Amino acid sequence: MLLKKRKREEPDINGSSMADIAFLLLIFFLVTTTINVDTGIGLVLPPPLEDDQEPPPIKERNLMNILVNAEGRILMDDEPKQISDVKPSLIEFIKNPTNDPELAETPDLAIVSIKTQRQTPYKIYVNMLDEVMGAYKDLRDEASRANYGVPYGALQDQSPQQEQVKDMYPKKISIAEGGDN
Repeated sequence: MLLKKRKREEPDINGSSMADIAFLLLIFFLVTTTINVDTGIGLVLPPPLEDDQEPPPIKERNLMNILVNAEGRILMDDEPKQISDVKPSLIEFIKNPTNDPELAETPDLAIVSIKTQRQTPYKIYVNMLDEVMGAYKDLRDEASRANYGVPYGALQDQSPQQEQVKDMYPKKISIAEGGDN
């Protein structure tokens, strides 16, 4: 009696559903993954002038010219300044507490003009914008505390109080590239 030994078959794992599972995982991760998008610098631009409309006249007294050259040096009305001096100088220019004839007549007439060169370091440009925006924030906070006892950021959006403070210190900023000078 010879018994023939049968060869045992190796057990296999059914892989047909593995492709389905991998596909479902891929879809799951694509749907749930968030991608951070750089938003850049948010500025609200004024509407463009009509073709036949002339720009309004601006008194030189009400215009603060800030020039930033390719080396990152700052000139405010042709005077060299450090980045840390920009905010206090702007606050004084806009408020004009002593009625200096060299500073803005009123805060709502004050215009800040920022000119850069093409090679101006981006970090200096962003720091300059931060200083300008910080000056307006400080002025609005001061006005809000004086009138309503709370900082400007604590006022409700679009409230009459917030609009009144905005009207006291409107942001009038001109940003231009001065070329390769």
